[in-house]
Amino acid sequence: MSKKLFSGHTLRQIRSDFGLSQVEFAKKIGLSTAYVNQIENNNRPVTASVLLTINRIFGVDLSAFEKNDLDRVVQDLQEIFADTQFHSASVGRQEIHELVTRAPAVTKAIMDLYGALRTYHDREAIEDDLVQQGGTGEEDTGPRKSAYDEVRDYFHYMDNYVDALDRAAEKLARETGLARAPSKFAALTAWLNERFGITVTEFRDYEGTLIRQEDYARTISLYSAVPQSTKSFLLGSVIAELCVRDLISEEVERARFKTKSAESIARLALRNYFSGALLLPYDDFLKAAAECRHDIQLLSNRLDVSIETICHRLSTLQRPGAMGLPFYFVKIDRAGNVVKRHSATRFQFARFGGSCPRWNVHQAFEQNSNKFTSQVAQMPDGVRYLCVATSITKHQPDYRSGERRYALGIGCEVKYADAVVYADGLAVEDIASPEPIGVNCRICPRDTCDQRAFPAIDKEPFIDSGRRGIVPYRVKAAD
Repeated sequence: MSKKLFSGHTLRQIRSDFGLSQVEFAKKIGLSTAYVNQIENNNRPVTASVLLTINRIFGVDLSAFEKNDLDRVVQDLQEIFADTQFHSASVGRQEIHELVTRAPAVTKAIMDLYGALRTYHDREAIEDDLVQQGGTGEEDTGPRKSAYDEVRDYFHYMDNYVDALDRAAEKLARETGLARAPSKFAALTAWLNERFGITVTEFRDYEGTLIRQEDYARTISLYSAVPQSTKSFLLGSVIAELCVRDLISEEVERARFKTKSAESIARLALRNYFSGALLLPYDDFLKAAAECRHDIQLLSNRLDVSIETICHRLSTLQRPGAMGLPFYFVKIDRAGNVVKRHSATRFQFARFGGSCPRWNVHQAFEQNSNKFTSQVAQMPDGVRYLCVATSITKHQPDYRSGERRYALGIGCEVKYADAVVYADGLAVEDIASPEPIGVNCRICPRDTCDQRAFPAIDKEPFIDSGRRGIVPYRVKAAD
């Protein structure tokens, strides 16, 4: 190995996954308990011989030890500790890294506690506004992390890849011949009828639903006006409920969500995950993506699925031993709300508040739908990304419904740019001044940015009466 590999957290996770104590684990791999303890506490590196032994005995992919899987946790904690409204300590990155590697359970508890505090704090602010308008009439239930945040974190920290569901979807796609079918929708419709005696019909009068299931009549009705790719995706979600309900239940149980709401949201998300994996089976899609140099429009047209489905699927290609490029994927509405966020990269999404206005995903709303723009951006940690953005417009059933438009962002580190068509013409490696972006204004260290909405939460602003710049305030330099 070219450098020492300290990966005690990964070793500890493997041992935990197999339900072994340190004594039992050490015995299986032929080491002393004290040696294993030192590795888990990052006092000793993981040697090549130990890695090979673990691979032989437990079948663990060695790439698990090479991944920067701690980076996103460290970055999330940095954002948390930057919020000094809940504490007065000064916590550095090195201290955070030590905490994450040595005490992962404590790390998770801190993140859960902070999420609950933020939710409670935000709810109090909303309720204060409502009280001024006449009161809420509801009892305070105390701090609690939101169900959506629970589910987002579940996917975020497992690299947005669910192995059991992915492989089950791939197997079913082969059995049904879906990949070779000229029309995925026609193939799924025929298979549902043959396998379950279910008839797929359509309805024209929109009443707020896209799909209706009538169990007694064994029919599924779809809103006729939505694109065929959407109809296929909806059928895939139904098939998930019919074929892999037990697998989904096992995943939900393993996640140990705090609320029934989170469980129900996770079930839907896992059904949708299965649907995407069914329409785009892993190995076939991995090869197609590489051949097309990750051209999203070309893949969408060739594989008969939506641009959003392609983007989302690209962010899931993290199967051990057969990984695709590590992409992030985000979906944002016109108000800046993050509807979806997934990442197999070190790219850090804001867990709280808005995102950086310099990031090209926001500029996508200024372009026509399905027009792609590229940007080379650099985060405060120095890592450069190829950022690709576009906007999509959802079906508008009638005049009163209003247009639903979203921006989609997808990207990877610039070291993978040669494999991505959107880097062509950008001279990625030669760009001297990439766009400086941050997570969001509340924790961004770039004090002189002319796009700032407000100062960072850990900085003290002041007004210089003798000087005025684009940003009206200045911040005190660190001691």
